[in-house]
Amino acid sequence: MKKGNPIALLPIGVFLVLYLGLGILFEYVLLIPMGFYNIPIVVAFLVALLVACIQNRKLSFDEKLVLMGKGVGDKNIMIMILIFMTAGIFVGVVGRSSAESVAYCLLSIIPAQYAVAVLFVVACFVSLAMGTSVGTITLITPIALAVAGASGFSVPLCVASVMGGAMFGDNLSFISDTTIAACNGQGVQMKDKFRVNFGIAFPAALVSLILILVVSMGQVGTPIQNEYNLIQIIPYLLVLIGGIIGVNVFVVLLLGIVSGSIIMLATGATAATDLLANMGSGAAGMFETTMVAILVSAICALIRVHGGFDALLNGIKKVFKGKKGGQLGMGLLVGAMDIATANNTVAIVMANPIAKEMSEDYGISSKKAASLLDTFSCVFQGIIPYGAQMLVALSAAAELGYELSAFDVIPNLYYPFLLLISSLLFIFVIPERKVEK
Repeated sequence: MKKGNPIALLPIGVFLVLYLGLGILFEYVLLIPMGFYNIPIVVAFLVALLVACIQNRKLSFDEKLVLMGKGVGDKNIMIMILIFMTAGIFVGVVGRSSAESVAYCLLSIIPAQYAVAVLFVVACFVSLAMGTSVGTITLITPIALAVAGASGFSVPLCVASVMGGAMFGDNLSFISDTTIAACNGQGVQMKDKFRVNFGIAFPAALVSLILILVVSMGQVGTPIQNEYNLIQIIPYLLVLIGGIIGVNVFVVLLLGIVSGSIIMLATGATAATDLLANMGSGAAGMFETTMVAILVSAICALIRVHGGFDALLNGIKKVFKGKKGGQLGMGLLVGAMDIATANNTVAIVMANPIAKEMSEDYGISSKKAASLLDTFSCVFQGIIPYGAQMLVALSAAAELGYELSAFDVIPNLYYPFLLLISSLLFIFVIPERKVEK
């Protein structure tokens, strides 16, 4: 066991104090709407990087620049950045009107008394196809509120069902930031991570659906009618199917971009003059996530050399014993990062290098490590009252005249809580030979 240097972890501590402290101040003291998301996370990481550069005077600044360059230039980091950009272009091309088409199509077909269950299923599919829980909640929450208003279903239940379904897709989607970050950080193919992750997420989603049906049973709602165009979901389906069968992620995304461009132009959903602009805005939407990946890679490269990771691993080994304990420790590590940053992608990027070393020390497979990182980050992100998902849902409700608090919604968030239970069963109960096949 290498001797570590706990002081080398100071940059992470500085970032957490700066970001979490200012977030709490803005959100709960100054009462600024979306307070956590008014803190420039890139600036907070730049301050942390400065602290890392000041440490360890045995190395010159030029030597530290070389170390940072090696960290950023890692193959998996470069692949992650390129996938972020390509996925952003895909979302920019396809747009979000197809998501509403899926929702209104199913709501027009399924009996109104099952409308809340339909909202959950729609949110699962849309987030799985789009790769964004926040985008899914932004789109589907107004529809959920319309369903609640027309049918008499509980507003918190409808909103929570959308949020739960959105986190399902966020966890599993091939173009989700969290999947990209977890897979490339652990050096595992997306299809392998998906197969392991699906075994954790699907049972939780199925039980959630049953609970929603039971809770909403006996209420007769009014059908919701609106126009929809299902042709626009074809690019999403191509990406989803291609990812599941194992086609290279770049090939899948390029296929989605090309097919999406053709369909959006042919249906008149996008003007030819706007297509390139949409591509640019989609890629630009990934700027912050990309910069976070670069800065965290540079910070982690210095922390590793300074002995910070060795100190952290030594501490984890003292608390969590054995392979199962290591898996739990890995999950709680990314969960703690998520509570501190209120961003599951950032939490995974920060936890990745530590989790990589933990997987080697504890004998945890890369695909299982990637699955645990993604799953536990989504569990905590789906529950915390100051996460983007919750704040966006509450903002949408407020704009439509509904007074709703996070603590009204949290008791109805069946999926995140069941995902936590499923994850613990996956670690401690299910025989490893079954989940590894």
